[in-house]
Amino acid sequence: MRGPFRLRLAASWTMKRRLLLGITGASGMPYALRLFEALSRVEGAEVHVLLSNAALEILPLECEVDAEAFISRAAAVYFERDLAAPPASGSWRHEGMVLCPCSMATLGAVAQGLGHNLIHRAADVTLKEGRRLVLVVRETPLHAIHLQNMLSAARAGAVIMPASPGFYHRPTQLQDIVDHIVGRILDRLGIDNSLAPRWGESGGEGREP
Repeated sequence: MRGPFRLRLAASWTMKRRLLLGITGASGMPYALRLFEALSRVEGAEVHVLLSNAALEILPLECEVDAEAFISRAAAVYFERDLAAPPASGSWRHEGMVLCPCSMATLGAVAQGLGHNLIHRAADVTLKEGRRLVLVVRETPLHAIHLQNMLSAARAGAVIMPASPGFYHRPTQLQDIVDHIVGRILDRLGIDNSLAPRWGESGGEGREP
């Protein structure tokens, strides 16, 4: 009895490299699309996308695409009112969640532990389960409440990653700038990539001071 039981238990724990991408209504949809493309190419990855209502409005304005760009390729796509979706539960395991772009409203909800919609709830359970949560915040200038919310989220375990690209690699087109940020996001998820040249390595223009 014990042998077959152990085999069934081990099989139930087998899962793909499941990753969550939450997209909110901040400006920065080219980052979200490029990140989704990169995550979709990770061997063995299973990418689940969470879309806010505001994101559905901003996507066509900035990238001339809609939810279908994700629905056709993602393992699953969820919308913000679907509070019964799997990512709402901490028992639904994954390897990390990224909010890209992360609006200031969403940042505030995460910092305060609110669960008004699926994206807020999924981020909250990601933190409570001790999993990676990367917030690609996109706003400027920042007032004191924004900064306090970033500090609160960071203290809870989130990685605060402003969409603030470097220029030491001498970008010549918009895609170079987008790739620089996306590459840094992948680094935080522990995903090897070569989307942008790295400081001091081949292709990077900078030298160590």
